[in-house]
Amino acid sequence: MNQQDEQARAHTQVLVVGAGPVGAVTALELARHGIHSILVDRSPFPSRHPKMDYINGRSMELLRRLDLTAEIRTGGVGPDHPFNFVWTRDFDEQPISVWNYSSVTELNRRIEESNDGSMPLEAHQRLQGSLLEQMLRRRVRECGLVDFREGWSLHEFDQDSSGIRARLVDTEHHTEHTVSARYLAACDGANSTVRGQLGIPMSQLGPTTQHRDVYFRSSDPTLRKHGRAFLTIAAGGLTLVSRDEQDTWTGTVHLADETTRSVEPLTLMRENLGVDFRVDEVLSIVEWEGRLGVSDAYRSGSVFLAGDAAHQFYPTGGHGANTGIGDAVDLGWKLSACLRGWGGPALLDSYEDERRPVALFNREMCANLLEVWLRFPRLVANGASREHIQGFLEHETYQMDNLGIHFGYRYDSSPVIRHEAGPAPAWSWARIIPTTWPGGRAPSIRLANGTPVFDLFGTEFTLCDMSGTKAGKDMVEVAEQRGVPIKHLIVDDENLRAHWEHDLVLVRPDQHVAWRGDVVPDDRSALLDLVRGC
Repeated sequence: MNQQDEQARAHTQVLVVGAGPVGAVTALELARHGIHSILVDRSPFPSRHPKMDYINGRSMELLRRLDLTAEIRTGGVGPDHPFNFVWTRDFDEQPISVWNYSSVTELNRRIEESNDGSMPLEAHQRLQGSLLEQMLRRRVRECGLVDFREGWSLHEFDQDSSGIRARLVDTEHHTEHTVSARYLAACDGANSTVRGQLGIPMSQLGPTTQHRDVYFRSSDPTLRKHGRAFLTIAAGGLTLVSRDEQDTWTGTVHLADETTRSVEPLTLMRENLGVDFRVDEVLSIVEWEGRLGVSDAYRSGSVFLAGDAAHQFYPTGGHGANTGIGDAVDLGWKLSACLRGWGGPALLDSYEDERRPVALFNREMCANLLEVWLRFPRLVANGASREHIQGFLEHETYQMDNLGIHFGYRYDSSPVIRHEAGPAPAWSWARIIPTTWPGGRAPSIRLANGTPVFDLFGTEFTLCDMSGTKAGKDMVEVAEQRGVPIKHLIVDDENLRAHWEHDLVLVRPDQHVAWRGDVVPDDRSALLDLVRGC
């Protein structure tokens, strides 16, 4: 790259720091809206360690907007494999309990059988996080609006009213570069350099704990002694994860003290499982800190925190990366709106108002399931009978049927939602309650011709008009006069109208409802200003 090229690329609209799933999705979401970004990551390669292994259905709906779901499913675990948790007191005896959750095939069958908004558009998907990183890095390299700089790290930055100015280091060539941007999206993980420089604290529930993952290959049939399982939770202290339903695994142990840490990793893993087995190849060994933390703030001026930079959870429940993907989409479309000139300052303020409560709720849900993980080995160690432990685990199986957690969050405190008076619809842990109550995700419905209504939404606001009289025309005209991008989606579908509850529903680019009604309100200009943050 010559000096002129470097100078031309030294300014961007958004600097995204960190190219894990959250950073990459942020850059791709910005590009979807026509916004250029520079994406930097200190590593020249995707992580070899698998990290996450579960993309929930809501994340898959959001990734569908980026045309990623087909590739994710091709690279992930096959749809027929069960999604089971096996709880074992002694690996030589039958499991105390097996928790069952629908395979992708089973859930897709339920989705096909229902068209009342109570099911997702997309089922969950098991995919190693390292494979997701590879996939997303390839996508951002191919994207003309993302300048991806691998092996670059952010060392420091400052900001003023015009934006940020960051000092980046190309570690391969040992060169420093200055980049200016209007906004900075910090997706740089649990030990975020950006959050540290901002001095934003992270409030924690409970103590920090230490853990070790051993990522390995083993074709030893001993590990399938109790059939196929996504997770095997051994009372001796090991969580065994089947990564690809073939011969790739992760064994996680709690490092309670230095004596435990000093035990050879494979020996400790076998001891904690309670059975000897052959390891064909060790792929990586990683130690990590477990914590339940949420950042006290998500924004400082032109800088925004997302993903693990903003919240840190244990793997239980699969909340970490999935909460981060929700952050990326929310932040991406809002930054785009402001950069394109139609979004106002309250739109950026709403990022924290919307996403931080979701993280706080998910932290509690993670802690709830984590407590089962902690109680199970204590019950065994304390001599509780098999029947008592079995009954305890049977009671806790409700935690598996959790569609409401992943799909039912609502932006109740958002300043860019036209909220309604009166009691909100009920919320259910186990299912999606279809409603267009403002702030929530719109129900997924297939139209009479089989097209999912979600697939008709674009990058702009969508006014879904089911009035039969084009009643939303006046609002669309006002939006166009004010430069607010809006799609007037006229739909004649009785089933959609029945489950969307009103003739007119204004849907944001992230599929959340901003407003609904049966007629265009008299204050339509004020409404449009509200939902775009002006």
